[in-house]
Parts: sequence; structure tokens; C-alpha cells
Amino acid sequence: MQNDASALLFPNFEWFRLKVDEVEIAGVRGGSGPPLLLLHGFPQSHLIWHKVAPALADRFTVIATDLRGYGSSGAPPASPGHEAYSKREMARDQVEVMRQLGFSRFALCAHDRGARVAHRLCIDHPEAVSRAMLLDIAPTLAMYEATSMAFAAAYWHWFFLIQPAPFPETLINAEPAFFIDKLLGLRHAGPSPFAPDAMAAYVAAMQDPARVHAMCEDYRAAATIDLDHDRADREAGRKLAMPVRVLWGEHGVVARCFEPLALWQALGDAVSGATLPCGHYVPEEVPEPLLEEMLEFFR
Repeated sequence: MQNDASALLFPNFEWFRLKVDEVEIAGVRGGSGPPLLLLHGFPQSHLIWHKVAPALADRFTVIATDLRGYGSSGAPPASPGHEAYSKREMARDQVEVMRQLGFSRFALCAHDRGARVAHRLCIDHPEAVSRAMLLDIAPTLAMYEATSMAFAAAYWHWFFLIQPAPFPETLINAEPAFFIDKLLGLRHAGPSPFAPDAMAAYVAAMQDPARVHAMCEDYRAAATIDLDHDRADREAGRKLAMPVRVLWGEHGVVARCFEPLALWQALGDAVSGATLPCGHYVPEEVPEPLLEEMLEFFR
């Protein structure tokens, strides 16, 4: 069932919920033209795209989904090695959703955790992706290998959420609204970029203990099995085969602690990039500049 925020913020989009093996993936679809898949980050949902999706739908068939464990998608049980929330499994969800919707090849734009899923999707399923845009991340392996005091202090949640269950889950479940408010509101732009209905939906999802556990598992996978997969790619020389555009906020932690364009160019042969005048939450902070970039890159 479509949540109220989605119905309000995506009024001309069709809601769907598709079964992919053991998990149901929810999302919205709208517009016409070449397919464009949009993936969100933590602790959000497909709602992050509401400021750009209507304009994109004039030129593309826009599909915006909730990753497994997030939003209105299913939250399958965790596995001992965190395989269930590996980016490999999360990427496979999205490829299968697009296949069920009739698209074997599509463009891809993704933010934060969704961009990490997108990276894995591009590596594991290169035939499925025509072009990819990644928003405000550096490669996961590079970020962990170059962790500094400045990065750890700013991205404290990376190191909090990977602690063994049920430590972070118990603390978050005690005050989920407080956790969301501080996590999103203490970044560069404060709470102002987030639509009240979207913010309420993010909080509502975080009030489900199973979903909190799933989100923690996403981060635990990123610090374990995902790094194994990334190292295997590096050893095998596997790189991004399609044109990739990386964008990051000039006021964000990624810009301050890393060299994202150089790091991504080391992983692909057709990678370009630029900063945008924002912090981390690109689609909600600077929708118009992002839309210009998307229309130019995906045209």
C-alpha cells in the first residue's frame, strides 16, 4: 500500500510492490521515454527524489524504489555474514525489479547508500546500465582505507551502526525520532531541505525495529562482505564499463576528506565529475542544479 507521503509527493506516479525472491521491493513509476532508475540513501526512501522526479518524467520513464530494509520495501532476516544486506544482493533486487517492469537496460542515478548499491550493480551487471550518476560518495573501500579522525568524527554513524547487534538497534529504538532529527538536521543545510511529509515518513520507517536492524545490517555489510567484493574487483581489474558522472556537495564531508573524482576515475575509464553548491543531501538541497546535470548527462 502506498504511504501518504508518496501519494502526496508523487501525485502522477503509479505505486508498485514487486516480489523479488524473498523480499518485496516498493517504488513508484511515472512518465514516458527511456528508463531511469533512482536509488536513495540512508535513512531515507524514494521520497528524496520528489523535487526532481516530475520534471524527469517529462523525458524519461522514472522508477524510484526503496532499497530492501528501507521505506516500504521488505526487510528480510539478517544472515551471519551480512550477505542479505550486501550491495550485491541489494543490486540484484533492483535489476530484477527493472526486468519485471520490462527494462533490461536503463540509466541509473543514485545517492548515498543507493550509490553504493549502484556501484555494485554497475560492476555485477554492466550490460544492464547505459549510464550512471553517483551522488556525494567516494568508493566504499577507498573511504575505509583512508579513514582519518576528521572523517570518523563527521561520519560517526558509519562506525556506530556497524557495532554488533543489538547495541545500535537498542539505542536507536529508544528515540528513533531524535536519531533521525539529529542525523539529518545537523548536516550543512540543517532541516530546511526536507519536506515535512517526507521527514515524517523517514521517522515512521525508523520506528519499526525490524527496519532499524535492516539499516544497521546495510552498514555492517559495507564494512565486511562488501569490502571483500570490492577487493576482489580490484585484484581482478574489474572497472566501471559505462559513462559515469559523479557529483558531490562542496560543503560536504566527502569534499572535505577525499578526492572523489580521482578515486572514481581510478575505477572507470569514462568518469567525469563536479561539485554542486550544497552539502550531502543533493536531491533535496539543490534540485534545480541536479536536474540540469541529469538532463545533460542522460539526454
